[in-house]
Amino acid sequence: MLFYQPTSGYCYNSDSIFLYKFISSFKPKGNLLDIGCGVGIISALIGRNFDTNTTIIDKQSIMLDYAKHNFYINSIETDAHLGDFVGYRFNKKFDFIISNPPFYDSNSVTKSNNTYLNTARYSHHLPFEDLVKSVKKILKPRGWFIFCYDSKQIDMLMFVLKKENLNPEKVTFVYSKIDKNSKLVMIACRLGSKSLTQITAPLIVLDKNGDYVESVQEIFKKADTHSIKGDF
Repeated sequence: MLFYQPTSGYCYNSDSIFLYKFISSFKPKGNLLDIGCGVGIISALIGRNFDTNTTIIDKQSIMLDYAKHNFYINSIETDAHLGDFVGYRFNKKFDFIISNPPFYDSNSVTKSNNTYLNTARYSHHLPFEDLVKSVKKILKPRGWFIFCYDSKQIDMLMFVLKKENLNPEKVTFVYSKIDKNSKLVMIACRLGSKSLTQITAPLIVLDKNGDYVESVQEIFKKADTHSIKGDF
């Protein structure tokens, strides 16, 4: 699939591809919402492989323009919305809600001077508790909320999800190398579920030589994306 991206501002990376693979394991169907869609890579890949009615939302008009263009050139239909997800009113509920939200703590990470990057990266632009409360309002009973976040904040994530009755059913930690700390966690939670949480085998990205491990190469191969940078 071909994806256009801006020459400056947030561009998708391997996190998006890993999240796409994680979401795919749940075989999404029905109404799907992508929050903070960026250029649309995750939901477009899902729409290519699964029978979903896809809705996307982003607060940055430039990113939504790229996303709509990318859906169009890849012949995938979508219902696009411009605005802040928190407080936005949708006229339907969703079976699947997915997101690669901004999750860096602006108090502990040096911020970029680029407004687009700041909005896409730092959690104060979409506080997690506000995100979860808004998700809960538009998620169907037993619906899935699947997202990735900063591993170091796992205690906060679990506390908020449990408080809002979004039960984490599957958790996968991502490691750049086997001897490094995890920087990313992917979580699939379900509204009203009582299941125990499954901590899956970790996703290790690189081998000791710094090359992608075979399983990660397969993820990239399955995604089959090609990126072009250019400004509208």
